[in-house]
Amino acid sequence: MSMISANDLEHLAEIELQKDEEEQGEGPAPTFNAAVTDPSHPYYDVARHGILQVTGDDNYGRKLIVFSSCCMPPSHQLNHQRLLEYLKYTLDQYVESDYTVVYFHYGLRSSNKPSMRWLADAYKEFDRKYKKNLKALYVVHPTNFIKIMWNIFKPLISHKFGKKLTYVNYLAELRDHLDHDQLIIPPDVKRHDEKLRASQKGGPPPSVRVPPPRPPLPTQQFGVSLQYIRDKNNGVLIPPVVSQTVSYLKEKGLHTEGIFRRSARVQLIKDIKKLYNLGKSVNFEQYGDVHVPAVILKTFLRELPEPLLTFALYDQILDITRVESSLRVSTCKHIVESLAEPNYIVLKYLVCFLNMVSKKSLDNKMSSSNLACVFGVNLARPSRGSVSLSALTPLNIFTEHLVEHYHTIFGWRCPASQVLP
Repeated sequence: MSMISANDLEHLAEIELQKDEEEQGEGPAPTFNAAVTDPSHPYYDVARHGILQVTGDDNYGRKLIVFSSCCMPPSHQLNHQRLLEYLKYTLDQYVESDYTVVYFHYGLRSSNKPSMRWLADAYKEFDRKYKKNLKALYVVHPTNFIKIMWNIFKPLISHKFGKKLTYVNYLAELRDHLDHDQLIIPPDVKRHDEKLRASQKGGPPPSVRVPPPRPPLPTQQFGVSLQYIRDKNNGVLIPPVVSQTVSYLKEKGLHTEGIFRRSARVQLIKDIKKLYNLGKSVNFEQYGDVHVPAVILKTFLRELPEPLLTFALYDQILDITRVESSLRVSTCKHIVESLAEPNYIVLKYLVCFLNMVSKKSLDNKMSSSNLACVFGVNLARPSRGSVSLSALTPLNIFTEHLVEHYHTIFGWRCPASQVLP
């Protein structure tokens, strides 16, 4: 059998895309309420469509970047070169850390698909800097078009990069890898997923089976409130996970380059969480990897039922970009001082440590700005949905001010029971 030429493969890809369109019917409206709405954004012309979202971390402590094809407008309404620049602009903020990409394929059509040349150029533009720390690429709702495209680009794609790709047929399958609730999923993608499940079952789509929550163990540390931990641990003010990880990192991790930017083995993190939740002791020395306690600390903060900075303060935090630069430190101080004492004490303890980390940034490369990119989404989030891309800038600015101006912001309020690292 003769080899299929690249041109033939391109032709096959177009045919498959047309089949997808026929099955999907009318194209989804390319609008999405998680789009960037700030006209001063340097890539507002692209960002306003909501094609790209950055939200929280995945289950392994890696930044989560979502690309939604259904949000792409027709090609004549979108400058694809600007789209490429916007992708790089966004990724540049995160590629020094391990990160994960979720690609929602549904909604890619002949009318909004970038050219083959653009796709090839894009892959080449994303050099080793971008590929090295990409740990997983999930392609959701793949079709034959995707598989043909993979064959077209196979000569360009390294074996190592290919191993990072996972096809995900249904949204429910993402639960094994991601916090499904914090994922920003366009409504069109959700509806498409329901249709797919209905067609598979020959009936109405079954509801995704999520086991009912079990009551927490008395020794539970992850996924329970600060109040619960205090009540079950003789009134301790700093949760054991926080005090133990910070103590270890203060001794062993202050000079580690990229501390808090690396992920750790999935099963190892699960095992350590289980030890904590069963009330068993954890000795980080035995793991021989300073990044393990760093991921555990981020995971603990992310899994709090209510974030450390509370749901009530979220909108005030996002308003920090409306405040004059000269008044931002005092505004942050005012917001933080409105926290209830238990939250304030834990936040002060944590930020005091992060300030120590930032002071060693010549060695560890973790300035207050870099730490803010990592911790902002773990300290604050909305009560419903997840952190949108447009919320990242104010969140990071707020968190950077906390770390950079720790002594000014936290110096005045010193609870009698406060503990510092």
